[in-house]
Amino acid sequence: MKTLKFLVGIALVIAVSAFAIDKVSISETKGGYAVGNAATDFKLKNVDNTLVSLSDYTDAKGFIVIFTCNHCPYSVAYEDRIIALDKMFKNEGYPVIAINPNNPKAYPDDSFDNMKVRSKEKGFTFPYLFDEGQLIYPQYGATKTPHVYVLEKTKEGNIVRYIGAIDNNYKDAAAADNKYVEDAVNALLKGEKVPVEVTKAIGCSIKA
Repeated sequence: MKTLKFLVGIALVIAVSAFAIDKVSISETKGGYAVGNAATDFKLKNVDNTLVSLSDYTDAKGFIVIFTCNHCPYSVAYEDRIIALDKMFKNEGYPVIAINPNNPKAYPDDSFDNMKVRSKEKGFTFPYLFDEGQLIYPQYGATKTPHVYVLEKTKEGNIVRYIGAIDNNYKDAAAADNKYVEDAVNALLKGEKVPVEVTKAIGCSIKA
């Protein structure tokens, strides 16, 4: 009987330990922000050589933070739509803040100097920031370019309200019938709940 109790006790210890390890590994691999989290501010260099923070935008109601880059064909395909989002929502209080998270040693096309060239060529109407040292994108949990985080400015901080793709058709803007970012910001401007809070970001993997 004592032997049986001992064996049961050992089995329980093993089970609890396994569960604890499982929980740790899940929490460690999940990473980044979830909808409802407060996003911390940052101070990153813009293509005009100024430093930009979210706190600089005192009149903003929120932000459309987009991790993007120069070389990725998905990012290139979305550039005009990113410009359109900024023009559509900047004056409504939701400016676009674009951040290049890639390591330029891995992809020289994504160097800071080439960011300046690309911004000028396309006529970017928004800041295009360099995540030097790759410190910011892991905080957000971004994995792709482009990867979008819509933030709402509140008394509790910049709260994440949407994470994912810009829309559901990277090949053709006209064929996209689910405009996730546009719908999210319009809902927030009306004081409504974002209709789709999380989608899968489609793009190139971020280069470390």
